[in-house]
Amino acid sequence: MTRPIALPRYAEIQRALERAILSGEWPPGHRVPSEQELTRRYGCSRMTVNRALTALAAAGLIVRRRRSGSFVATPSSEETVLEIHDIEADVRRSGKAYRFQLRSRRERRATRTDAARLAVTAGTPVLALECLHLAAGQPLVLEDRLINLAAVEAARDADFAQKPPGSWLLAQIPWSEAEHQISAANADIATAKALGIAPGAACLLVRRRTFQAGSPLTQVVLTYPGDRHHLVARFSPAGSVQAS
Repeated sequence: MTRPIALPRYAEIQRALERAILSGEWPPGHRVPSEQELTRRYGCSRMTVNRALTALAAAGLIVRRRRSGSFVATPSSEETVLEIHDIEADVRRSGKAYRFQLRSRRERRATRTDAARLAVTAGTPVLALECLHLAAGQPLVLEDRLINLAAVEAARDADFAQKPPGSWLLAQIPWSEAEHQISAANADIATAKALGIAPGAACLLVRRRTFQAGSPLTQVVLTYPGDRHHLVARFSPAGSVQAS
């Protein structure tokens, strides 16, 4: 039987600090303990602690400020290939009244389907949410979301009846990678009823999965009525894309 390879000491410290950040224990702007404090806490050299902090800064989890110390980074709401939008902010910027409904919330162990969606192992604790976003009183998008509670423990106590989960995640949890898949589909009866459209009507589906340092954070399926949303992309010769 092959023994697991022991992590270098700096990597163990890096993971411990990552857990404090990704769980929400250390929110954005929180001051990370100084190198001297961490050296005492983990019984290691200052060079080892510095290496762990350097890795966290490279991953975008912390910001290091000369003479001030290190702080948990404020999450970015943009990604270089496709932007991750805050639906509430977008609606309000358009001058329309925004409203949000939490239709269901369930904490469970990931089924095989959940595991495939979220890229976790079956049995991982997840939070399943279904939400409806409205603009000017009209249904805009139906949100079906899974949150990996093993990575985002703070979501257990979040009041998603008051704060949309997408907005909460963007404000609270740093992410480093995202996958998008965009497709068309016809509304089934339940989706049509929620969005106030006819069964079989064309819809735009945006499937997105976000990660931090390789760890899955959340997977969401956003369903838009086809006549109420459009995707715009801007391309450059170098191949970068901006979309909304």
